[in-house]
Amino acid sequence: MSRALYLECESGISGDMFVAALLDLGADQEKLKKVLESIPVKGAEIVISRVKKSGLDVCDFLVKLDEIHENHDHDMEYLHGHEQGHHHGGEQSHGHHHGEEHSHGHHCGGAHPHEDRGLPEILELLRNSAMSERAYEYARRIFLILAEAEAKAHGVPVEQVHFHEVGAIDSILDIAAAAICLDDLDLDRVYIPELTEGCGTIRCQHGILPVPVPAVSNIAAAWGLPLRRSGVRGELITPTGAAIAAAIRTGEQLPEHYIIERIGLGAGKRNYETPGFLRAMLIRENAASGNGIERDRIWKMETDVDDCTGEVLGYVMELLLEAGARDVHYTPVYMKKNRPAVEITVICDLDKREQMERILFRETTTIGIRGTLMERSVLERSFGEVETPWGPVGVKRCRIPGEQQPRVYVEYRDAEKAARNAGVPLRDVCLFAEKARDC
Repeated sequence: MSRALYLECESGISGDMFVAALLDLGADQEKLKKVLESIPVKGAEIVISRVKKSGLDVCDFLVKLDEIHENHDHDMEYLHGHEQGHHHGGEQSHGHHHGEEHSHGHHCGGAHPHEDRGLPEILELLRNSAMSERAYEYARRIFLILAEAEAKAHGVPVEQVHFHEVGAIDSILDIAAAAICLDDLDLDRVYIPELTEGCGTIRCQHGILPVPVPAVSNIAAAWGLPLRRSGVRGELITPTGAAIAAAIRTGEQLPEHYIIERIGLGAGKRNYETPGFLRAMLIRENAASGNGIERDRIWKMETDVDDCTGEVLGYVMELLLEAGARDVHYTPVYMKKNRPAVEITVICDLDKREQMERILFRETTTIGIRGTLMERSVLERSFGEVETPWGPVGVKRCRIPGEQQPRVYVEYRDAEKAARNAGVPLRDVCLFAEKARDC
């Protein structure tokens, strides 16, 4: 069974809330600390503890900065421009970790040094750490989403974005921790029905801005994140939280029937009129009760080239499929000046987008790639093997809603091998495998 994550964002989402929720779900704390220690930054300590939120026992993840790097981001009156600064009661502060606001330039307290790092520098730090390849790709994807949002907000190219605040230690470690925990839990799908945001204004590096701040708005618009506004005065969704949601979300509609296997609660740290935690659930679909159709999201990319040889295109298709593309196909087209060309179409999972783009840019002559987020309906399927008189053959069974018997699809490479070895027609092998009932 696939491992699916459901995020319930009634109190918004931030990096530290997300990490804490995954740790509460069972992500390996010792592995997390060990990998974070390998990132070459100084001035912070990782603290994982338990706190009370609305009377519940909740996991707390904190990047504790030393005196030099501390930014005192819990000054609510400052954050909300004085006129909105009021402190709601509760056992613990209810919002987000101070480091989260670095991703869009919140700057609290007096003068203090913050490293000015560009995206290549940050990614180089992570690349030289003990992060796995998949964890690095998660982190890279989150940072790229942030960079695109900041570039749009400030009207500059992505390559010119310098994260004056995202480059700070706590933000780097928050995003790295999120990526490490995601990798450790080995998730197949992530459902996020909606993100709850507050209202009013928040003080940022560039002044007082309305909630949601530009980076969050840009991420939500670019990635189709469904937002719900609440009456809570304050920022519930940080740019880091929005970027994480955009990077990992595969769908918004939960299966009609599912079983909760585990629940994790991740604490925030500001005091707003919300429960103050992110609830995460590991779920599995109750296939016997479902309608046999699952829905998720995929990424479709296209690019047109008129100066690539057939040999190159054949090689590129092999690379894309080996890298995890779900499908690759070529379509003859005519471009400007009536030049015959080829349209390359790649279908992949969301977390494979950057990897596919790198291959296309590196191996073809394209200078631009179009991308579309698409919803996909998938039939319930199972894989097995049937014994035929000529040897074992792999098959895939799919159930169509309303049909009693499943449809059986033969793995043709297996059937071809059996047919060649036995010297019998391929059709005979396929017909026998399709009619088999036990696999």
